[in-house]
Amino acid sequence: MTHVIEVRGLRKTFARRGGDAFAAVTDVSFTLEADSSLAIVGESGAGKTTVARILVGLERPTQGLVRVCGRERGARRVRAAERRRRARELQMVFQDPYVSLDPRQQVFDAISEVLHLHFRQTAVERRSQVIRVLEQVGLDALTGGAYPRELSGGQRQRVAIARALAVRPRVMILDEAVSALDVSIQAQVLNLLGDIRRDTGMSYLVISHDLAVVRQLADAIIVMRRGAVVETGTVAQVLDSPQHPYTRALRESVPRPGWRPARAAGDGEGRG
Repeated sequence: MTHVIEVRGLRKTFARRGGDAFAAVTDVSFTLEADSSLAIVGESGAGKTTVARILVGLERPTQGLVRVCGRERGARRVRAAERRRRARELQMVFQDPYVSLDPRQQVFDAISEVLHLHFRQTAVERRSQVIRVLEQVGLDALTGGAYPRELSGGQRQRVAIARALAVRPRVMILDEAVSALDVSIQAQVLNLLGDIRRDTGMSYLVISHDLAVVRQLADAIIVMRRGAVVETGTVAQVLDSPQHPYTRALRESVPRPGWRPARAAGDGEGRG
């Protein structure tokens, strides 16, 4: 299989008060190759997260073709068995792990529950698999007994990644997956994601506004503005030699070394 994701002419509209419709995504097309990583970038409201939510089935497309691992994903409702099969193809890691993890569940139970849903395993086999996937993300077996509130932000995001890895998906969608973390922890998680991709051959769809994250994780990039794609290409092509004015503006908005916030009007010396 060449394409693990194929999107053609995707459109998503939302109804608003007054009867008019808002187009969050308009005529978006792209492909994600097997064993590769594609980033979708743009400012807040560009439509990138809406695309991701359509892919995993959290939103229904208004129009267009969505094909994952060679199978079309239509707008119709699907049964539980089909949802489970789709989940084994595509998993999503969200921005805030504290929200995406159940605060009442210990880490072990959160991952074990996913394994129980998708695979026929004995309790011993599930326990062994939970420990294995925790080790894969750099956590030890003791972490399995912790609740999300007892973990750091970086540890919680590693748990969220471990839970997604547990079903052995072909594709992982990373929706601003490190943006809520401190810079030093971001680097650790980004290195971890790079190692996972190298070791598993998994494909990534990276949703981000952070161009430094995109450079580290992605091979290719599409730039979205107001729901539409304005530029595509390899990461080096688009970020080093952007052709569209919006892409150039995104690149210019990245703070440079030595940058300091502008002083607000009225600020000055001698204030008590």
